[in-house]
Amino acid sequence: MYAHQLKEWPNFNWDSSRILAKLAEVRYRQGKILGQMQALGFKLQEETMLQTLTLDVIKSSEIEGEILNHDQVRSSIARRLGIDIAGTVTSDRNVDGVVEMMLDATQNYQNELNKDRIFGWHAALFPTGRSGMYKIIAGNWREDIMQVTSGPIGKETVHFEAPEPNIVASEMQTFLIWLDSQNEIDPVIKAAIAHLWFITIHPFDDGNGRIARAITDMMLARADQSKQRFYSMSAQIQKERNDYYNILESTQKGDLTITNWLEWFLDCLYRSMENTDLTIEKTIKRGAFWEVNLDKNFNVRQTKMLQVLLDNFFGNLNVSKWAKMTKTSTDTALRDIKDLLEKEILVQEGAGRNTSYKLKIHNE
Repeated sequence: MYAHQLKEWPNFNWDSSRILAKLAEVRYRQGKILGQMQALGFKLQEETMLQTLTLDVIKSSEIEGEILNHDQVRSSIARRLGIDIAGTVTSDRNVDGVVEMMLDATQNYQNELNKDRIFGWHAALFPTGRSGMYKIIAGNWREDIMQVTSGPIGKETVHFEAPEPNIVASEMQTFLIWLDSQNEIDPVIKAAIAHLWFITIHPFDDGNGRIARAITDMMLARADQSKQRFYSMSAQIQKERNDYYNILESTQKGDLTITNWLEWFLDCLYRSMENTDLTIEKTIKRGAFWEVNLDKNFNVRQTKMLQVLLDNFFGNLNVSKWAKMTKTSTDTALRDIKDLLEKEILVQEGAGRNTSYKLKIHNE
C-alpha cells in the first residue's frame, strides 16, 4: 500500500525535534546569501541570478534525461528578464517553454497557483503535444494509470503507482487549495511537502518532475520573499539523483510520517546554498574580466569562447576544439586565437601538437 492509499492521506506528520536545527541552518544560510548579494551591487546580482536560473533550468531537465543547450537557455532567460548579454543566440521552442515555466514560477511567486496556471506550465513544456515520439495530453490531467518503473520491458520493477486517474482532479484541487492557504508551516518546510505531495499525485502524462521542481522553486522564492534566485535546488538534486529517487520511493511506500524526507530535503537545500559561494566567486571573476577589457572588441565567436573559459571549461583549449565549438574552420579559429593573443587575453602553453591556450590571469 502506498501513502496516498491510506485513509489519513494527505495528513502528513513529522518529528519537529529532528528538523528544527536543520531548518535553522537553512534559514540562516538564506539570510546570509541575500545579504552577500545585496552587497555586490545590481550588475553582479543580475549576472548571478542569470547564471543560477540557467543552471536550474538545465539541471531540472537533465534529471529527466533531456539535455538542453546552455547558450539557448541563457539567451532565452536574458531576453525575458531584459538582461543585456553578449553573444545571444536563438532558442528552440522546447527551451523557451521550460524557461517560461521556470520564470513564471520564480518571478511571479506571489501569484496563486491554480489549475489554469499549472495547465499553462504543462502546455509550455510540451508545445507540440508530444513527449519524444509519443502523443500525450498537454495542458490537462492524465487519463491513464501512472507507474514509475525501471528495467527491461516485460521484467519491469514497479517503484511507485500514482493515484487512479479518475481522482486526479480532486486530489489536485485539495493540493492547490492547501498550497496557497495561510497556515503555520514554515515556508521552507511547505516547499518540501509541496514537492513530495505533487510528485505523489503525478497528475500529468509527463513532465511531473520538472513541474514539481518549479513548484519547489516558487515556494522557496516565497520563503525568501524575493524573485532573485541565487541557489539552485534542481542542480543539487541532479548531483544527488539516486538518493533523491530512493528517498521518494521509501517515503511513498511508508506511512504519512515524512521526517526522513524533510531531513533529506533540508540537507540537499543547504548543500545547494553552499555552492552559491562558488557561483558568486565566478560572477565576480567574470565581471572583473569584462570590466578590464571593456575597451576591446571581440567577435561573436570570441565572445562565446571567452564566456566558456570564464565558466567551467575542462581540459585544454586548442585550435581544433575552438573550431568545433564555434562551428567554424581551423583557419578562422586560429585567426580568432591569434587576435586574442595579441590583445593579451589568452596565453599560449606548449608548442607543436601540444599547443593549448588559457585565459591570461590579471596579475600575471
